[in-house]
Amino acid sequence: MNIELVNEFLNPYGLSIFKIVIILGLFLGIYFIRKVLFDLIQSNISKIISLKKYSKDIFNSIRKLLETIFIVINIELTLYVYNDFKTIGDFSTYFNMAYAILITYVVYTVLNTITSIKLKDINPKETKIKNEILNVSLKLLNVFTWIVGILIVLYLAGVELTAVISGLGIGGLAVALASKDSLANFFGTLSILFSDVFSQGDWIAVDGKEGTVVEIGLRVTKLRTFDNALIAIPNAVLANKDVRNWNKRSLGRRIKMHLGIKYDSKRENIQNAISQIYNMLDQHNGIATVNTKHSYKENSKRARAILSKDDEEGIKKTLLVYLDSFGDSSINILIYCFSKSVKWQEWLEVKQDVMLKMMEILENNSIEFAFPSLSIYHENKLEQKL
Repeated sequence: MNIELVNEFLNPYGLSIFKIVIILGLFLGIYFIRKVLFDLIQSNISKIISLKKYSKDIFNSIRKLLETIFIVINIELTLYVYNDFKTIGDFSTYFNMAYAILITYVVYTVLNTITSIKLKDINPKETKIKNEILNVSLKLLNVFTWIVGILIVLYLAGVELTAVISGLGIGGLAVALASKDSLANFFGTLSILFSDVFSQGDWIAVDGKEGTVVEIGLRVTKLRTFDNALIAIPNAVLANKDVRNWNKRSLGRRIKMHLGIKYDSKRENIQNAISQIYNMLDQHNGIATVNTKHSYKENSKRARAILSKDDEEGIKKTLLVYLDSFGDSSINILIYCFSKSVKWQEWLEVKQDVMLKMMEILENNSIEFAFPSLSIYHENKLEQKL
């Protein structure tokens, strides 16, 4: 085949055999470099001891992005060769902007992948760092990463960053006024994270809403209610409302009830029943008493004035069984105690067992439960004869 004839055929299209060979060589060279670079990245990640077992996951998360970067490089070099080894006007600027966006996305993906993997390995009981703080910190880091990436893109596009930054200073007040609710929610987030009022997974009740904390975000906290609905509550609201946290209990979930017995019960039987109920609760394996042993948390290095260590950690061991009141249709015995477990199902099991045992004690003492009743007395009157 005559090379000059082929070149004459290709010249109208801006091509030549030389250019085609160079372009094909670039495709093969970049393919080879890509493969070598992928192996280097994966091997270097695996050399980091803390990330060694996660290197495969990290690499897989950025593999497609890296392949996209190589494709863009290939396209740029092909256009460079096609244009007689000269840059094509503003195309180089567009390519640089594309590289900046892709590299920013790579950094963003790596940060999120590493954090998500690390979060799975963190045991909340063995670390003082809360998962919520890590989540919010990651979101802030993501925002910072994208802001830096956007500024780089604007710089490559020829925008004067000095003017942009000074413009942000002038418009900062207007932005702050327009987004005051968002700022309030952000500071509410900081207040929640550092006050340790509640954490992810806690059962809380606030402002008439109740459920399990799913996520503490930058703006809202998500609750999963017990009827399986998802509620988003602004953090500014949570930071300024009374929050009831049912998970801040280490030992003791309350069991409180009144036993209503009939008025015709004998005093001696009532005294015996009260004494037997108290002894039963005091010896019950599931009821907390003054003799129940509990290991306290390690003392914090920060000095704090606290009224009671038990109140700080949520430990209750109160046990009361007393004749409480004379009701309209019953004599009422107060039962006030705490189960050792704070878990709902275990608490229900203990409560059920205690109730059955109390029924048995009342039966053994010939005492019956009272129920609302009304007694009517009829008085006969002699009729006077006129």
